[in-house]
Order: sequence, then structure tokens, then C-alpha cells
Amino acid sequence: MPASPSVSSPAPVSLPSLPEGSTAVVYCEGQFGEQDGKTANGLVRHSEKYEILSVIDSTHAGADAGLVLDGTPNGIPVLATLTESLAHAGQVPDYLICGLAPADGLLSPEQRVVLLDGIAHGMHIINGLHDFLNDDVEFVAASLLAGVTITDVRRPKDTKDLKLFSGRIFDVTCPRIAVLGTDGAIGKRTTATLLVRALNERGINAVLVGTGQTTIMQGGKYGVALDALVPQFCSGEVEDRVVAAFEGEDPDVIVVEGQGALSHPAYLTSAHILRGSRPAGVIVQHAPERRVLGDFPMIAMPSLAREVALIESFADTRVIGITVNHEGMTDDAAIGEAIDRIELDLGLPATDPLTRPLHLLADMVLDAFPALQESRAVSSQ
Repeated sequence: MPASPSVSSPAPVSLPSLPEGSTAVVYCEGQFGEQDGKTANGLVRHSEKYEILSVIDSTHAGADAGLVLDGTPNGIPVLATLTESLAHAGQVPDYLICGLAPADGLLSPEQRVVLLDGIAHGMHIINGLHDFLNDDVEFVAASLLAGVTITDVRRPKDTKDLKLFSGRIFDVTCPRIAVLGTDGAIGKRTTATLLVRALNERGINAVLVGTGQTTIMQGGKYGVALDALVPQFCSGEVEDRVVAAFEGEDPDVIVVEGQGALSHPAYLTSAHILRGSRPAGVIVQHAPERRVLGDFPMIAMPSLAREVALIESFADTRVIGITVNHEGMTDDAAIGEAIDRIELDLGLPATDPLTRPLHLLADMVLDAFPALQESRAVSSQ
């Protein structure tokens, strides 16, 4: 399908031009390791843009951030206050990143005080909330006085620069794999990141397209904060970022990060991801022990089978595998039982990307699309 003549060539989208330096402290008071701390969790697990020096959360003070998240130390300490983080760094870090991701996307009065304190110390602010700090008179005045910048990652482009769906996705010849889920904050971004790594380790050129603020903050080259857009432009912006990744990287496969869940009553972004990226395959992330939706405890979690059926009826695609979020599982045996039960019930491959070998994650894609492996074998001869 030909592109509209008014459509310009896509380009990588990431954070605005930032000051020199990459050291950062992540502020996540009371939420590190929890659903509303998913931005901090993601930055601690993976960051190409920042060197994370510490995490601020008094409820886990003294712990290793990797141990809190995944049971494996990574040398990033969790400290109680900004003062302690500054002392640990030995100098003023370049950035203070707001690692909180509450459903309403707003700052509390106490959280504002900490970020303003960071500005007063000379730290640039990276903000992923819907609460745009560059529109806040107090923050603007403080940043001007301190000579630092504030970056609102979720701020959309001007309306004139946003893209409507154009059909350019039909020119993308490589498979797209969307990592969707049965709820928000269930691990879709982590699984998508690990899938890209696993495929690249197998010699498959895989590229990630992010759809949330955390992936952009981690240094993702292609992405958009989808939940900050007017819905009319959501499918088009996803399409635009996928086309940009295809034209910019010539990948074998593109992995698209999911948002929310297709069945979720509050979040519609999964629908736009399916429409805009038109994935050939979908991996569904599920937490078997989660009984109610994370931000809506009055609503029961959907069954995995129902979510799979909904995805396949909504879009011209197929679910090729299931990934398990092991929250609430006390030991490895319980994780193994959950994986086995899913495979038996649904007849689909399943794995836990954080506790099982990554090649199992790559196998989901390569088994579903054997031409990827065959073309790689031919090109390496």
C-alpha cells in the first residue's frame, strides 16, 4: 500500500538532547520492586543510557537492588534518602530519575520535595510521569536557579508531528512479535528486552520498539510513550516507530513492547499496538498467582485462555508462547509446575524468562518462524 505523500521518513526517537554525563540516582520511595515502581525496576535491570549508582527507597534501605528484584545481587545499593545517595556517590550525580509509575501518573507533595531537593543540589531531572514538571512553575523556577534541565519523557510531540495510521506497516517485510499480557505492570517490557537479547545471541538481528516511558529512559532507540497520546494517533505512532526500526536497522525480527492488556477495562493501548504493528506472533505474559488486576482489586484477573482467545479474535495474529511472571511463587518447583500446567492446558510453549535459560524464550520465536533460523544459516555460510 503506497504511503501518503505527506508522510515524512521516520527517524529514531529517544530522549531530548541531554547534558553531558550519565550517572544517576533513581528515586522510588516505598515502591521499589512493586508494580508502581516498574520504571525503577526496569532501569535497575537494564539501562543503556545511565549508570545507576543507587535507588532511594527507605523500605528496602541497606539491601542490594538486584536481590530485592530478582534474588541476584548487582552491586546497586538501595538507600533511605537522597542525602545518603549523594554521600554514597561521593559527588553530585548527573541525574535524579523519578522511578515511580503510579496509575494516575502524578507526584505527591512528599515526592515533589525530594525532586526539588535534587534540583537544588544541581541534579538534572528525568521524569516519566504524566505530571509534566516543565509546566510546573515551582519546578521551572528551581531548575532555572540551579542551572539544570528537566526532561518530561512522556510529553508527546506537537500534534502537527504526530502520525496517523498510513499503511506503511505493509512495507515492513520482517516478522513483528508483540509481547502482550493479562494485566499492566506484569513484566512485558522485561520479557521483550530479554527476548531481543536472546535472539541476538542466536545470531538473529532483533530490534526492540518500546511503547512506554521506561523503555525510552533505558536508552531504547525506537519508542513512543503511547499512553500519553490522543488515541487517534496511537496506531499511527506505533506504526511509525516500527517502520523507523525496519528502515534504520534492517532487522530479521522486530519485538514490540506491550502495554496494559487487551481485556483491561482502563488501558486501551494493547489494541493500538496490535493495530499499528500488525504482529505475526504474540507472546503473552501472565502471573498465575495474581488474582486481581494490579490497580483495580475489584476486578478479577482474566484467565490466560480467555486472553489468548481475545487476542487472536481481535487481530490477524497468533499467540506463539506464554511467559510466566513468578510473583507469589515461593520456590522453583512452583514455577515449574505453573509452566507445565500452562503448556498442558494451552498446548503452547511456556517459560519464565527470569529463572529459565533464555534460549527457551528465543525458541518460541524460532520454532514459530523457522525461516528466521534458515535465513540466518544461509547468510552465515
